[in-house]
Amino acid sequence: MTMIERPFYLNKLKAHKDDEQIKIITGVRRSGKSSLLILWQNYLQKSEPDSDVIFLNFEHPDTFHLHEGAQLYEYLKSTVTKDRVYFLFDEIQLVNDWQRYINGLRVAFKCDIYLSGSNSELLSGEFATYLSGRYVELPIYPLSFREYLDFRGYRQNESKDPYFRSYLEDGGFPLTALTQNADARTGIMKGIYDSILLRDVAQRRGVQDTALLERVVAFLMDNIGHTISANNIANYLTSSGMNTYVSTISSYLSLLEQAYVFYRAERYDIRGKERLKTLGKYYAVDLSLRRHVLGKNDIDRGSQIENLVYIRLRQQGYTVFVGKYDNLEIDFVCFQNRTVKYVQVCEQLPPDSDRETNNLLKIRDNYDRYVVSMNSLDAGIRDGIDVIHIYDFLLNDL
Repeated sequence: MTMIERPFYLNKLKAHKDDEQIKIITGVRRSGKSSLLILWQNYLQKSEPDSDVIFLNFEHPDTFHLHEGAQLYEYLKSTVTKDRVYFLFDEIQLVNDWQRYINGLRVAFKCDIYLSGSNSELLSGEFATYLSGRYVELPIYPLSFREYLDFRGYRQNESKDPYFRSYLEDGGFPLTALTQNADARTGIMKGIYDSILLRDVAQRRGVQDTALLERVVAFLMDNIGHTISANNIANYLTSSGMNTYVSTISSYLSLLEQAYVFYRAERYDIRGKERLKTLGKYYAVDLSLRRHVLGKNDIDRGSQIENLVYIRLRQQGYTVFVGKYDNLEIDFVCFQNRTVKYVQVCEQLPPDSDRETNNLLKIRDNYDRYVVSMNSLDAGIRDGIDVIHIYDFLLNDL
């Protein structure tokens, strides 16, 4: 299969090339981390002919004998032949004691190191201790709408509507975007879901009750855009006849976040300028997972759009919260480089109501505020608020 470049992420790697930090590519399984490393390997081999470029995928059988840190180190010592070397390691967490040996490579070789992994624990515990902040995380997501259009061969004179409908339905996992047959896409989606949930979450974390785990996933998928706590999930499941505890649900929520299946948006008190520890909203990394779990597409379009907007904001590097201003809710409060932006999301601005804009106008500061609407006729400036059509929002930076 021809590999399609993802310049947004390649440019991020180029920006950090040779900067002495370990580059860690994180994201949900099948989001394109391996392909990105292969593209980066190709780039380095062309641009750095006087350096070694060593790429290892630790899920490939050829590397199974290297799953001990000491064996990996001995292999690298015998393989490196040039003064400068670029190490590209895919799914590095499969190597025992990898944290210590990755740190040791910095001492043993004149090198630039790139790692990938499908679990956020890569960035915690021992590894963070060894590196003392000498790393940079580069999160990767399933395809943005712009990337999806590129993958599907969109031409400028075409309507975006059918592409957007299929993007909502099939999501942005690269393999599904490149697959034309609907039945094949369904099979691929099942494989992606099973590999994420049963392998990355259940098997690797010793989850015995996979039925309960799947019920938690279904609850989260069905309640996108609603504030959620482990307590109300446990209460709901108990009332449905399942035996569970709040502590178990809390553990499952953490595991799903660690595997990048869901992202939790904490609440933020805009007036008090502080994070609120209670409740929060969960958003799926890709809407195709939601459709696979619930079998829904057109139902609750507002939640779908809210999910798209949240993930797009994260793709742009914003830290995103759910806003609270007195008794009002602001869909998203976005922080980046000491600036703040407020975003409301709606299917269309109600003709007889200013609710979407009024909530934003009541905030007493001068930060930019936006409404993202599904209705192209809503676009424009209203009372100083930029109303953006969903296509323009997804295809441009905020």
